[in-house]
Amino acid sequence: MKNHGAPNPPLAILLFALFTLLPLNPAAGAAHAGPLTYLWPLPADFNSGEQTLSVDPDLALVADGNGGKSAIIKDAFDRYKGIIFKRGGSGGRRSLGLERFAAGGRKGKRSASYDVAGLKIVVHSGSEELALGVDESYKLFIGKSDGQSIVWEATIEANTIYGALRGLETFSQLCVFDYGTKSVQIHKAPWFIQDKPRFNYRGMMIDTSRHYLPIEVIKQIIESMSYAKFNVLHWHIIDEQSFPLEVPSYPKLWKSSYSNWERYTVEDAYEIVNFAKSRGINVMAEVDVPGHAESWGVGYPDLWPSSSCREPLDVTKNFTFDLISGMLSDMRKIFPFGLFHLGGDEVNTDCWSSTPHVKKWLAERNMTTKGAYEYFVLKAQEIAISKGWIPVNWEETFNAFPSALNPKTIVHNWLGGGVCPAAVAKGFRCIFSNQGFWYLDHLDVPWEDVYTADPVEGIHDASKQKLVIGGEVCMWGETADTSDVLQTIWPRAAAAAERLWSKKEDISGNITLTALPRLHYFRCLLNRRGVAAAPVNNKYARQPPTGPGSCYLQ
Repeated sequence: MKNHGAPNPPLAILLFALFTLLPLNPAAGAAHAGPLTYLWPLPADFNSGEQTLSVDPDLALVADGNGGKSAIIKDAFDRYKGIIFKRGGSGGRRSLGLERFAAGGRKGKRSASYDVAGLKIVVHSGSEELALGVDESYKLFIGKSDGQSIVWEATIEANTIYGALRGLETFSQLCVFDYGTKSVQIHKAPWFIQDKPRFNYRGMMIDTSRHYLPIEVIKQIIESMSYAKFNVLHWHIIDEQSFPLEVPSYPKLWKSSYSNWERYTVEDAYEIVNFAKSRGINVMAEVDVPGHAESWGVGYPDLWPSSSCREPLDVTKNFTFDLISGMLSDMRKIFPFGLFHLGGDEVNTDCWSSTPHVKKWLAERNMTTKGAYEYFVLKAQEIAISKGWIPVNWEETFNAFPSALNPKTIVHNWLGGGVCPAAVAKGFRCIFSNQGFWYLDHLDVPWEDVYTADPVEGIHDASKQKLVIGGEVCMWGETADTSDVLQTIWPRAAAAAERLWSKKEDISGNITLTALPRLHYFRCLLNRRGVAAAPVNNKYARQPPTGPGSCYLQ
């Protein structure tokens, strides 16, 4: 039995000793030395052994540290226990064994028939703030108890609750149901994992203007994102086709929703943000201006330059910017994330040059339509910054007037290569979403191209590379709705997720040997968890299998 009567030294010291006694191998080296490690994304550093451990279906949680008692941790433990023991265990149907444990210690006796009876989660910080750059690192130890050690059979240690969530996902992937014993086992133990993400921003965009996505579907997407350790949902809520979001200060805006049933109330939006936070995922909303906004004028026609020429929004009227300010004030109450996307892409200014009152306004200011585009973008940025947000804009704004952009601007690349190198050279931060690789609606892009695209390609100065905060896969909704959105996202999004999380040097080389089998495995893991991930080898994404065969080979 473990000795819980004597004072315990800090867990960090114990784990440090363990990691020192069994030095960690770089992930790539470990993978090449023997059978592949079927974790996705691949951890930064790890070491494994040759043992197989059994896991108690009444696996119990011991929470420790300033943040260990967070409701986010308990809920996540319950959730992952349900995933791990979906077969051959209590699977969340009972009280999860929590009544046997108190934070930091045991109340009852350990089940002698299982090697791993408890999971200790130590979180040092009590803060639940989820900001860009929050510490998502963690350490995970899994080993067979010798009855004397004061280190638990399974321990996750993290500085924040969000690091602990990432550790829980890794732990869950190591737990495998064995059909012979009808029990959950962990192979290749003992495990020592030290992990952290390569990039702070690992995003996925969804588009609810082209097709409405029900709240439960958005939650399914968010849940699946957590399995691949994505941490930002970029919510492209509105566009020229529809305006489904409730804006209390301007209640007529959602008159242009497709129907009264294809809308998001303020409460719906809160629910999505809170659901995402509990999985360590921020929600970055987008209001795309001045283009892509025709739907706004259904409720407020004065926003249109004229009834026959409806976008870009009317640059001449104070009402346009008053409405943007009021809308952003309402949205600031819902979306606490520090970044806000202002769009700014694909602005065709012909409407401005052909509408008499706009032409007059431009002439009075000796301003071209390009100058008006710049004026609008900068004014929208000022409004967002005044609400406490950092503005994100699509790359056209940088391409058109880089020296005028607010220096806080984060440039969002999408059109092609070379944009992030150019942006960071001028001191801007950048998000990589090159449409040739990371636009998921481009159905003919194979997983290999998604996997090998790198956000810092073409940037050789380490200090400039740090200005690339990460990347994002984009699920535009013209041809995706509830019927096919998940199988369009997965499994190709997972290829980008590993690129954004894992060390570059560890996921290079012959990816057909080192990555493809693991991607097949992860796709099947998604399927087992109820995510409709399409076959990996499809010529076109989201197509069904071409014939009979194993999930692990399609």
